[in-house]
Amino acid sequence: MNYLEIGATTMLSPLPCVLLSCAGEDGKANLITLAWTGIVCTHPPMVSISVKPSRYSHDMIVSTGEFCLHPADRAHVRALDLCGVKSGRDMDKFEAVGLKKMDAGLAHAPGIADMPLCLPCRVKDMIPLGSHDLFLGEIQKVLVREDLVDDRGGIHLERAGLVAYSHGLYQELGQVLGFFGFSVARKETLHKRMASYR
Repeated sequence: MNYLEIGATTMLSPLPCVLLSCAGEDGKANLITLAWTGIVCTHPPMVSISVKPSRYSHDMIVSTGEFCLHPADRAHVRALDLCGVKSGRDMDKFEAVGLKKMDAGLAHAPGIADMPLCLPCRVKDMIPLGSHDLFLGEIQKVLVREDLVDDRGGIHLERAGLVAYSHGLYQELGQVLGFFGFSVARKETLHKRMASYR
């Protein structure tokens, strides 16, 4: 197989699509779409987000030290896109996309109701990198929408219709191909687990 070199760029795909909610000290809330985010530590549970200093949400996150992350699903892909191309300086994005705030347990940043997950975070550090500032946030708790939890407490994100971002396209995650450890699982375990995802 031959490859074409395209130079040093940010071509790591797919990426998670998240809506980040935050608020300033004055209580004014905003939403921003991010794809540059990920888990960076287990103990304590931490995420990273990268935000341009020119973004309206940047100063809110700096001033309050809080934000909430919400992995986006198919039902919210239009809101996801609008919140990535419009600025909160010019509009109330919650109102523009018809999303409702919810209490996520932080002093300032609200959660977004009806999203599959809400991860309220407190900023532990900010590292200027160049075009973006990297924020490290400690996850305070995880809120999971009830319809994604079975009667035994199992979480079924495969039912959520989560969306990924791949080179300018939003794509819904699809067929389950395996689970962690499936390559070494006993045959009966493998068949039983895989059947549960169909």
